[in-house]
Amino acid sequence: MAKIDEFMIGVDLGGTSMMVVALDSKGKILADRARSTKPELGADKVMERIADTVEKLLFDIGKGVRKAEGVCVGAPGVIDRENGLVVRAPNLNWTEYPLAKKLSQLLHSPVVLDNDVNAGAVGEHVLGAGRGARNMVAIFVGTGIGGGVIINDELYYGGRGSAGEVGHMKILADGPVCGCGRRGCVEALASRTAMERDVESALKAGRESAIPEIMKRDNRDRMTSSVIQEALQSRDALMEEVLRRAQLYLGLLVASVVNLLDPQCVVIGGGIVERLKEDFLRPVQMTAYEHFLRVKDSNRVKIVASELGDHAGAAGAAVLAWRALKGMDLRKSSMTNDK
Repeated sequence: MAKIDEFMIGVDLGGTSMMVVALDSKGKILADRARSTKPELGADKVMERIADTVEKLLFDIGKGVRKAEGVCVGAPGVIDRENGLVVRAPNLNWTEYPLAKKLSQLLHSPVVLDNDVNAGAVGEHVLGAGRGARNMVAIFVGTGIGGGVIINDELYYGGRGSAGEVGHMKILADGPVCGCGRRGCVEALASRTAMERDVESALKAGRESAIPEIMKRDNRDRMTSSVIQEALQSRDALMEEVLRRAQLYLGLLVASVVNLLDPQCVVIGGGIVERLKEDFLRPVQMTAYEHFLRVKDSNRVKIVASELGDHAGAAGAAVLAWRALKGMDLRKSSMTNDK
């Protein structure tokens, strides 16, 4: 049994920002901190930023002499978990970077590594919207689209460790080019990047929209979730059209995942879902349910929004640290945790 003052650190490392949390053995978040990543400084400097954020987090908890039992980082890209390597992370411009070793040297604590979206799926499964489901799929919609698969209460990695890449399932054979270089991936059809591309294309073709004015006023160079929300609130016809199309493709993705795996729960998260909530989710649910192969008792498959929001990845990483470093399963203790 873990002592009451033991905790793990979970880090959700993104190309723009990082979220760091301390999680105790009962699944309670003791403290959290967010910080910009600044990958342009180089990988070693990013490690120093993580270590500095962890040190500040220890101070926040109130007992600065304590150190974490261990750390798990959820990092983007292709991960070698066994060797603690970030094999390839385009958003960070890293190749074959020994993250676990480097960060462990700075923190003097054991460090394990996993994929950021896998960590988010574990977070929602243990502490969030997927609690109680033995089989669950998490889909996170943002700049891209990523996923994580839980089968029989275990994170499913697949034969080569790359399971869950739902964003690169083909939905439209001759569709637009995806960031991976292939055509028709759902990421190229329903991500925020895809929506931004479609809006820009329509504007160049002469369509009218309030989006450029909103972005200029707020000094935005990207069509963020807040820009999308404001455009929808102003009944912007172009934004409504682009969003409907993205929701359709995302609904088809959910239906395909359900027809393949038949999970009890599909959790959908990401910035757009956080902003728009049920207004975003409802059309996705309707399309998905319409395309289930097994129509009978389809309501047994719950399609729900993320509960943990920005904390999903970091909290899930901390859960993975408990599992990897202490052999502890937080699912039972989290059932009664008051988040």
